[in-house]
Amino acid sequence: MEALMIGVSGLRGTVGGTLTPMVAMRMASAFACWLKQTQKPANGRYFRVVVGRDGRPSGPYVRDAVFSGLMASGIETVDLDIVTTPGVAMMVKHARADAGLVITASHNPIQWNGIKLLTRDSVAPPPDAVAEIRKLYDDQVTSYERVENLAAPARNTETHALHTKRILDYIDVLGVSSKRYKVVLDSVNGAGCVATNTLLSKLGCSVIHINNTPNGQFPHEPEPTKANLTQLADEVKRHGAVVGFAQDPDADRLAIIDEHGEYIGEEYSLVLCAQWLLSKKPGVAVTNLSTSRMLDDIAARNGSRVIRTPVGEAHVVDAMIREKAVVGGEGNGGVIDLRVVPGRDSMVGMAYVLQLMADTGKTISQLVAQTPKYEIVKSKFECRREDAERAVAAIRSRYASEKIDVQDGIRIDWPDAWVHARASNTEPIMRIIAEAPDRATADARIAAVQEVVKTVL
Repeated sequence: MEALMIGVSGLRGTVGGTLTPMVAMRMASAFACWLKQTQKPANGRYFRVVVGRDGRPSGPYVRDAVFSGLMASGIETVDLDIVTTPGVAMMVKHARADAGLVITASHNPIQWNGIKLLTRDSVAPPPDAVAEIRKLYDDQVTSYERVENLAAPARNTETHALHTKRILDYIDVLGVSSKRYKVVLDSVNGAGCVATNTLLSKLGCSVIHINNTPNGQFPHEPEPTKANLTQLADEVKRHGAVVGFAQDPDADRLAIIDEHGEYIGEEYSLVLCAQWLLSKKPGVAVTNLSTSRMLDDIAARNGSRVIRTPVGEAHVVDAMIREKAVVGGEGNGGVIDLRVVPGRDSMVGMAYVLQLMADTGKTISQLVAQTPKYEIVKSKFECRREDAERAVAAIRSRYASEKIDVQDGIRIDWPDAWVHARASNTEPIMRIIAEAPDRATADARIAAVQEVVKTVL
């Protein structure tokens, strides 16, 4: 299903279909208008926006169209080139910029690309701001400047080195390095290729790096799911590595393979990092409604508590800032430490998992075995947002007597399980996720909700 998605996660569309150079330029122009209408430039003269991209083949033309819209609006652009999404978020503040744009479609296949918007706080704009930007886009409003008001473009090549240094500031580098861990890394030919290898090398790891050319030619479907990581699993076993790490194209998500070549999944990325961080400093952990109860168990074990938000990095970050959280993230492999960057960061996840291994002397499989086990089942199907909203209303009516949370779609909680049904923010699909102590119970919960959905779709 082709669609142009515009929401809190920015804009995404299909290359040559719903995403064209004109669409990209219109969005950049609308964003520039919004900045000029709602804020004052930090330097008192002109707005500065940092721009980075993942390695997708369509990236250069989307970047150039974005630059055209920004520069014509009198914005000073800072080209970061191919960098990770958390790297761009970090550079917004480091470069004293007023905003950031990331040209990426995250885990979406190669036929997609997009533009992620970041405010001067390095997070996605709030929903009301997104609505304002969307209206400027729809109305094709521009604020192009005369030549005397144009700002010269700039380049910055510091991102990878600075990102690596910031993470290492919170790691016992000598303690991890002394273990000489052998690690297999799959960067899916995405933006994480350069900085991640550097980080792991500085942590004393022997790195077997597969799919390590940032050209955006994905060797497998880029979402880091079990079905897509068979090569990584095989390489972990072949090399006798202690762990396999998988990134998505913009390197904000992390999935893990244990020392036996078994996929433990994205849910454990946040859980393992939280285990290390909360053991050092108990406090608040923040995650979304679709994330496993394992985090609640880890938090309770460490005298901490969990706060849940709607799905979306911005919601999690907002709650983390408000609650002064120790750790946050999402069950899709996104780990957030505000001290490094206010966004999901696969590199933070890798470093903290290695630190946990070094501190405990345990393998990934042993750490997983110590964590209460649940079965989580994730399903999705093509669905327009308006249809998804009708489906959610029907589910709410059917389960009105149960414990429900309607912050984002609907989540239903039982003593032994939960189900979360919602429309995706980034794709024209609906997701239904369930978790229970066993697969049969989780499947049954999803099947029951799907029956309700069928009555309205």
